Amino acid sequence: MTAMRNGTEQLLQPAMETSSPVLVVERLSKAFGTRTAINEVSFTLAAGGFTAVLGPSGAGKTTLFRCITGLARPDAGHVRFGDADVSALEVQDRRKIAVVFQQFNLVRRLTALDNVLAGRLGYVPLWRGVLRQFERADKLKAFESLERVGMLEQAHQRADTLSGGQQQRVAIARALAQEPRLIVADEPVASLDPSSAAGVLALLKDIARTDRVTVICSLHQVGYARTFADRIIGMAGGRLAMDAATATLDEAAFAALYATAPSEHSLASSGHGDPHAAGERTYPKA
Repeated sequence: MTAMRNGTEQLLQPAMETSSPVLVVERLSKAFGTRTAINEVSFTLAAGGFTAVLGPSGAGKTTLFRCITGLARPDAGHVRFGDADVSALEVQDRRKIAVVFQQFNLVRRLTALDNVLAGRLGYVPLWRGVLRQFERADKLKAFESLERVGMLEQAHQRADTLSGGQQQRVAIARALAQEPRLIVADEPVASLDPSSAAGVLALLKDIARTDRVTVICSLHQVGYARTFADRIIGMAGGRLAMDAATATLDEAAFAALYATAPSEHSLASSGHGDPHAAGERTYPKA
């Protein structure tokens, strides 16, 4: 494996895994008609890591995340969660994969608590979920999850009265209520102002480090990835172009990753500037 120090070589130096992997992506490929979205992508994720996925538009990040969560079936290769293929997971295993979306996906007329209780649906009989008749243990778990993300005081507040940053924290609490081993965060801060975005990413990093939950997160901003991620995976043209510990990457590595993207779509014009990246070069929106 070689380092992309001068922006001329691919950097593929994944961090050493010291425990059994939580997620294994093996030679994953997916095409839509004649267009290849991802092509033989492989990596593993261990417990407790925060991995950021970067890349220009069309790099294959969204397709990769859909395959990881089982929302799309790959044409070739495998995604294994623990010992099972994602496509064959039983309910008790599937609930251990939580997804955090860009647009929060909360029911706006329900309270923060009721939205977080949705994370318990995989643990209760269908009739309880339909009637919203959750047991005391489930409600306690929801309250604990809200407290974990700093939203306990807003538990009984309607989702549509919360700020964007608060709504995303409720969405993360809902994910925690699933008691996940893996959180897949698909552009979770793209709709947030810089201050709220930094707070959400700091929370996800703390969850990974403290609760030993594996987090994989797609991001637009290189600065955020460098500030919060332990490891960065870069994609370009549907292939893995970068996989290394964040501390080993320099400006040339990121410049090479985005070298083929249109220069007019910079972070500076995206409306999502990064306060942690002051003075850094900007890169095209991924």
